[in-house]
Amino acid sequence: MKTDHIYFGAAYYDEYMPYDRIENDMEMMKKAGMNLIRIAESTWSTLEPQEGIYDFTHLDRMLAAAKKHGIQVIVGTPTYAIPSWLAKKSGDILALTQDGQEIYGHRQNMDITSPIYRKHAENIIRVLLQHVHDEPHVIGYQIDNETHHYHTAGERAQALFVDYLKEQYPDIKDFNRAFGLDYWSNRVNHWADFPDVRGTINGSLGAEYEKFQRKLVTDFFHWQASIIEEYKRPDQFITHNFDFEWHGISYGLQPDANQFDAAKCMSIAGCDIYHPSQDDLTGAEITLCGNICRGLKRDNYLILETQAQGNIDWLPYPGQLRLCAYSHLANGADSVMYWHWHSIHNAIESYWKGVLSHDFSENATYLEAVEIGGELKRIGDKIKHLKKTNQIALLLDHESLTGLKYFPTGSLGESSYNRIVRWIGDALYRANLEYDVIYTQDMPLDDYQLILVPSLYSASEDTLRKLDSYVESGGHLVVAFRSGFSDEHLKIYADSQPHLLNKCLGISYNQFTIPKKVSLELCFDCSHKESTVQEWMELVTADTAVPLAKYRHPAWGSYAAVTKNSYGKGMAFYLGCFFDDDTMDVLLKHIYECCGFSLTALQFPIIVKRGINEEGRKITYYFNYSSDAQTVTYEESEGLSLLDEKTVQINDCLTLSPWGVAIIETE
Repeated sequence: MKTDHIYFGAAYYDEYMPYDRIENDMEMMKKAGMNLIRIAESTWSTLEPQEGIYDFTHLDRMLAAAKKHGIQVIVGTPTYAIPSWLAKKSGDILALTQDGQEIYGHRQNMDITSPIYRKHAENIIRVLLQHVHDEPHVIGYQIDNETHHYHTAGERAQALFVDYLKEQYPDIKDFNRAFGLDYWSNRVNHWADFPDVRGTINGSLGAEYEKFQRKLVTDFFHWQASIIEEYKRPDQFITHNFDFEWHGISYGLQPDANQFDAAKCMSIAGCDIYHPSQDDLTGAEITLCGNICRGLKRDNYLILETQAQGNIDWLPYPGQLRLCAYSHLANGADSVMYWHWHSIHNAIESYWKGVLSHDFSENATYLEAVEIGGELKRIGDKIKHLKKTNQIALLLDHESLTGLKYFPTGSLGESSYNRIVRWIGDALYRANLEYDVIYTQDMPLDDYQLILVPSLYSASEDTLRKLDSYVESGGHLVVAFRSGFSDEHLKIYADSQPHLLNKCLGISYNQFTIPKKVSLELCFDCSHKESTVQEWMELVTADTAVPLAKYRHPAWGSYAAVTKNSYGKGMAFYLGCFFDDDTMDVLLKHIYECCGFSLTALQFPIIVKRGINEEGRKITYYFNYSSDAQTVTYEESEGLSLLDEKTVQINDCLTLSPWGVAIIETE
């Protein structure tokens, strides 16, 4: 979907204000160059204070004020935070989870399969959209908010799960065989005897239930989208603010929703990205999470939430707000929107600060937003809807994420998969190798020269054959340990590992362990210091492959740790263990060179991103992710520095201030 301009704005809640200041806020937004607000998605209890009684006072004030000041609006359906009167309607509205019955208070506590919840959710959606859909400055709708399955596991959800299994396995014997349920007498001989899935010790069954829970989320999105379609104008879009696995920041692939499937009902994908600030700001989260979102529809996306001041330890240094805004846009986003405009004076997010602090006055963050908004007015048409054409892709898979939750790698625990994704993705980022994210549901492998596969623990034989064929036909593949280990139901393949990939990779193994006092020795670089093998190691036999690294250990020294194999017209690499980031940087540099990639001399903290704008001109961003000024030798053709409107010649020096950015436009 193409946007008319770059959207710059914030979530806004007149409902939360301690006094009436809506005109002041809109004037301050206009001064900051903001052109869009998000409203309504958190305020069901205000919109419908009692069943069938509606109050659009605040909504109408926001719509009228935004219209007066030329600000566009995204309206969110308010279904993720239910009013207290609805929670009392029925005992099954609040979700029953692994931890017991939910209690009213926090958001996202409901069972999204509840017919009573659905009935009232549909009603408020219809009443709200009927009220706003003709407003010309309402440009789109956001479905719900950071939607998950909320671990629903009540009687109804489990009955739906049994129906889901029956459809896949008309013969219950096939179901028992596929999931290995003879173990510990877990066999189910009649569907009527199906046990409470919350007690299962069978990882295959537990993981399948989580896959089913993700499907509930997909169905929920498509249900809401179908209602919105009845009201939306052709010029209005549907989106959602997808979030990510949360480690106090946005970290990796979301385990509680299959975002690729869910996004199919949307006009444009959107997401919320939160990241460290101050000396911990690297931009890695902006890149990985942005790539995850861009990959959902293989198109530009919206940043619907990111931090302005945010958590107490996120208060940005001067320049960081601007640096991050352009980092989102350079990654293919068509918007930058903050959570949220003003800081809240009560409740759980009182110290999650917005653009404005609690006193509503101008501050350093607001003034930097003014600077960003002014620049976007001037150069926004040059950098909007940036097209990315990358030669490298990271292949991600929800079933492997769940599989490594049940059978984690070392001490990485339930986050094993995303930790490995970050290990590989962040190394690409540090080396200034831009990449796409693709998913196992849709594998456009031939679009890329190099595919990197983080621990594809759960993989169908069809998926593995496609990877094999990709290499044989001339592709380059990097596969991390524990890949091809189990099938799509987490049943371990009963042959030499990695299943079906051993010929392509030229290796085999049948033993693995947690490393203790094991070092890694690079075969191609004697000068590199030894690194400690961590978390996981496989005792790999190089059959046709050539070792790139071996273990240094009295018992394991004869085994390969990292290998390279020529196969057909292509080349495949295997990472048989987990090791430190410095060694990963050296190793991947060697792999890239083997694959024929030319590496830039620029490395983190200098980050370079590129794309083609709507005029067919090349846009190159240079970012300085450090508190020291950096100098970069410009090596492109003659161009125009958009921020200062100066011509740049080849071999000119670009000076980037601390946390600074330069944007060059060339033919």
